[in-house]
Order: sequence, then C-alpha cells, then structure tokens
Amino acid sequence: MDQPVSDAESVPEPAKPAPAAAPAPIPLSRSVVCILAAVFLSLSQGLGMNFIAANILQIQGSFGATTNEATWLLAAYMVPNASLSLIMVKVRNQYGLRSFAEIGILVFVAISIVHLFVDDFNTALVLRFFAGAAASPMSSLGFLYMLEAFPLARKMNWGLCASLANIAIAAPLARILSPTLLDIGGWHAMYMFEVALALIAFAFVYLVKLTPMPRAKVIGVMDIVSYLFIGAGFGCLAIVLTLGRLYWWTEAPWLGELLVASIVALTAAAVIELNRKSPLLDIRWITSREILHLTGVLLIFRVALTAQTSGSTGFSQVLGLAPETAQWMWVAVLAVSIIAGLGCAFLMQPGREPLLHIIALVLIAAGSYMDAFATNLTRPDQMIVSQMLIAAGGAFFLPPALRLGLMSALKNGPNYILSFIVIFLFTQSLGGLLGSALLGSFVTLREKFHSSYLVEQLPFTDPLVASRVSQLGGAYGRVLTDKALQNAEGVQLLGQLATREANILAYNDLYYLTFIICVAALAALLIHVLYDALKARLQPNPATAAQS
Repeated sequence: MDQPVSDAESVPEPAKPAPAAAPAPIPLSRSVVCILAAVFLSLSQGLGMNFIAANILQIQGSFGATTNEATWLLAAYMVPNASLSLIMVKVRNQYGLRSFAEIGILVFVAISIVHLFVDDFNTALVLRFFAGAAASPMSSLGFLYMLEAFPLARKMNWGLCASLANIAIAAPLARILSPTLLDIGGWHAMYMFEVALALIAFAFVYLVKLTPMPRAKVIGVMDIVSYLFIGAGFGCLAIVLTLGRLYWWTEAPWLGELLVASIVALTAAAVIELNRKSPLLDIRWITSREILHLTGVLLIFRVALTAQTSGSTGFSQVLGLAPETAQWMWVAVLAVSIIAGLGCAFLMQPGREPLLHIIALVLIAAGSYMDAFATNLTRPDQMIVSQMLIAAGGAFFLPPALRLGLMSALKNGPNYILSFIVIFLFTQSLGGLLGSALLGSFVTLREKFHSSYLVEQLPFTDPLVASRVSQLGGAYGRVLTDKALQNAEGVQLLGQLATREANILAYNDLYYLTFIICVAALAALLIHVLYDALKARLQPNPATAAQS
C-alpha cells in the first residue's frame, strides 16, 4: 500500500534561476584580425601627425618656408584634433558604431589621398586642418578594435595596455621610417606610405565588423553649442602652446589674444554646462578632489615623457646629426614599448596601481638622470639604454592611471565616461603640447644663461682664446689673405661652438629637471601610499567594533 504523501512533500520546490550564460569565447582568428585592424588604424592616424613633428626641418625646405611657418602645420592639425573626439563619442552612440566606422575611415582615406597632390604651403595648411579632424574617429576606432580582440574579463588589463601600447608605437616608428621615405620621395613619399596604410585599414573596417552598440538619441542642440565653445577654447589653446615658444610668449600680441579667447570660450562652456539638467560634461565631477588629483598625475606624467621626443630630437639637431643616426635608438624604444606594455598587462590588477606607478617613475627618473651628463661627443647609440628606460616607464604609467579614471567614471554612471574623455584628451593631447611648450621654453632660457656665462669666460686677452681664434680662422687661409678677416671668421666660429655647448648644457638641465620632477612625484606617491596604509591600520575593524 502506498504511503500517503505529506503536504510538505506535495508542494513542489521553487525553480532555481538558471545561471547566467558565460560569454562566448572569442575565436583566435577574430582576435588576430581585430588586433591587426587596430594596428593599421592607429598607425594610419599616428604616423600622419608624427611624420610632420619629426621632420619639420626637412619639410620646411620642401615648401620653402621658415621653421615657424612649417610649425603651423602641427598647429593646424591639433586645432580640431584636440577636441573632436569629445563629440565623436555621442555621434557614435546616436548613429551607430558601424556607420561611424565606415564613414570615418572613408573620409580619412579621401583626405590622405588629397595630400599626394599638394605642392604649396597654404593648401597644405588647410589640408592639415581637415586631416586633424579626420584623424579623430581613427584613434577611437583603433582603440575599439583592440578592445574587441579580448574577452570581457581581459579588456581592462590586456585590452587597455595593448591599446595604449599600440598608440605609443607611432612616434618611434615615424622616426625610424621617415629618413628612408624622405630619401625616396620627400613629402609625397611619406604620404604615399600613409595612404597605403589607410587603404589597408579601410579594408579591415569593411570586412571586420565591431560588435554593434545600442543606439540612442543623445545629441541635443545645447550639446552642439557647448561643444562649439569647447572646440574653440581647445583649438586656440593648441595654437598658443604649439607656437608660443617659437614666436615667444611676450613678443607676439596675437598669442595673448588667442589665450584670452580660449579662456572666454571655455568659461562660457562651463557656465552653460553648470546650468543644464543633462550636461554634456559634469563640471562638478571634473573639479572634484579625486579627479583633479588624477588630472595632475596625468599632466606630470605627460610633461615628463615629453623629454623623450622633444629632448632627444632637439639634442641631435644641436649636434647637427642626421635623423638616420638615431634610427637604432628608436628601434630599441619601439621594442621596449611593446614589451613593457605586455609586462604591464601581466602585472596590472586592481590595487596594484601605486606599485606600477612607482616602477614607472623610477624608470623615467633613471633614464633622465643618465642623459643629464651628455657632451658634444654623445651620440644616439650611447642614449639607447636611457631612452629605453624612459619608454618602459611610460608603458607602465599610463594604463593604471587610465584604468583608475575609467573605473571612477563607471562607478558614477555611463554618462561620466564623456567627462573622463575630456580629462584624458586635455592631459594627453594638450598636455603633450604643454610639455613641449614648457620644456622648450626652459631650454631656450637655459641656453641664454649658459651662453652668456660661456662668453664671459672667453676674453680675447687670454692667450688660449686668441690661439683658438687664430686656429679656427686659419681654416680660411686659402680663400682669405687678410689676417683681420681670418680673425673675424675665427671669432664667428668660436661663437658658434660656444652656442652649441650652451645648447648641450641646456638639454642636460632639461633632463635633470625631468629627473627632479620624477623624484618629487615619487616622494609624494610614497607618502600618499604610507598615509593610506597607516589610515587602514589605525581604522578599527568593523567586525570587532560591532562585537564591542
């Protein structure tokens, strides 16, 4: 006889919720293709800017322009590029990632091709403005394609480090390739190479689709008004920072006018955003203590790293060295940037950001200190180790800082991502220009100081100085028979040698200043870490406090 079933047994147990499905693994072939697409997109965008920055002296000859005029090509590129990525985020969200990618790469390819038919400076200047605008979506696409190659659990360490390393390789690669390309065909050879990269990237974008994102109407009329003020402010500031040290800050009135226009435009944008219910940027969050601290950290890092590109390049120009003499140094910098980026991805975990920043500051400080004792006999081959240390420090510093900023933004909500992008753009694009402006001005001032000191130590009544002048002027003995003219030429050559030595001493001061900045930042970081550790140790344990 069957046993009766109790009520407890008769009630069915509630169904347990099905576990969330694990995200499907990304096929290896798709990961490789996405990484290649990211590399070609970033190189297409990065080489176009760095080719100009690395070859100003060579390009000015092609256009028959002065150094100041040729530098306007950099300023024209940075005017739209400094801020356009801000509105591009909303354009991508409203019109879809696919349309954004296809139209963005198409515009970039078209502008790259037009470069091949430019022979006069004025047209090149206008074209560089549009090139800076077209490059903004390219940098975003390169970042997104690199993140696409990694699973969700690896995007914030491996994906982030790989994306930033991919962006960093454009600068050394431009200096490796440009001497050979200039020998082949000058300005047009560089842009023929860029067009080839852009066409390959064009094929990747149309063949490899990114994971689609949900669309939403996120662009309002006041968003456009705010962006116009932000774009104008950043653009004017970019011109001032690029050209200020060349025309000199207090000598050209239009520099002050542009700076005032920048302040007015950014102030107007801030007033508009503070009085909106759904602002484009959250000014209050941007000016919070945590974000201001992160901004300061990123700016210090950007200024310190500027010494690698502007310092080493300027030092080689002072010595009159051809760009190809530094190719092996840049090959080493390129290799260590990739290796250090992979090492940072392996080490980067939540909570390790201070450790990675300590490693980065130690590496940059060591490399800068090694370069602070250069002489007129120093050559790029002797700076390989120091420049590798600086490059490794850069690879270890930026990914943890960017991760902290992104996590802080995501903690407050997706809308804060746009505000963090403004901070990142300001500290990296404009921060790089600020670093070049400050350090370049520092070198100019120190060169004047050392030059005046050296000239004071060279009285012509000194027999050694008189003998040196006679020796230098004797080189013209076959073409100048007048002894007075020979002495005049000797004095001029001695002055050139004194100027060269003053410039060398100024660049030594630059590297020593970078060393001091890194040491001060390292000391502040160690004090901050020690303070947090003591605060955590002295704070009572919540479980113990509840039991008491």
